[in-house]
Amino acid sequence: MIQDKVIQTFNTFAADYEHSVDHSALYNCEYERPTMMECVPKDLPNKNVLDAGCAAGWYAQQFVNLGAHVTAIDVSPEMIEATKRRVGDTCTVMCADLSAKLPFEDDTFDFIVSSLTLHYIQDWDTTFQEFSRVLKKDGTFLFSVHHPMMDQQLSPSDVYFNCELVKDTWKKGGKSVDVYYYRRPLQVIINDTIKHFTFSRMVEPTPTENFKKQNEESYQKLMKTPAFLIIEAKNDKGRA
Repeated sequence: MIQDKVIQTFNTFAADYEHSVDHSALYNCEYERPTMMECVPKDLPNKNVLDAGCAAGWYAQQFVNLGAHVTAIDVSPEMIEATKRRVGDTCTVMCADLSAKLPFEDDTFDFIVSSLTLHYIQDWDTTFQEFSRVLKKDGTFLFSVHHPMMDQQLSPSDVYFNCELVKDTWKKGGKSVDVYYYRRPLQVIINDTIKHFTFSRMVEPTPTENFKKQNEESYQKLMKTPAFLIIEAKNDKGRA
């Protein structure tokens, strides 16, 4: 199963995410994260936040620092252990599958963030239904995924409009690892979102000047072909 491969892959990546990504992975620390944090609601103190797909806990730590009550979940047991080492007892950390029913009561959270996680899930319908269920009315859902432009070159069909499984190869910790995930055209990303939430905005992040200083070639590549896409939505449970 693809999910088993995803778990195995991120168990393998856990040490790198815990010790290296925060300062050496420019696509994370100087591209996706700065823009995501600009989109985070400013009223987080004492709010309940779900970090859905927490990896090694970088976002969970940011939200704790902002005064939120944080619950961090991930499908990878090794990532969960890494998050626990980072945040200690400052938030709740547990292993959970985002493609299944979540272990939370209705209307539990004020804010759900999911960073670079949802493209590992084939069917967003169950996931978004669960997010809507556990998110309070008028709560915010913020997520980032691979941009369709980035994944098109990996498409086995070379048809932009297909939703399909792709395979990429990443180098982490001196090793080459096959990584499997799903690519979607932009219209599917948007339409799957508005099926369950009220769309607020879409952001295509740009790399920071520090990114440019450290890797001019990759900076110029991202300015021509974006790698990530950020979507913000609201949980309007009262809508028709």
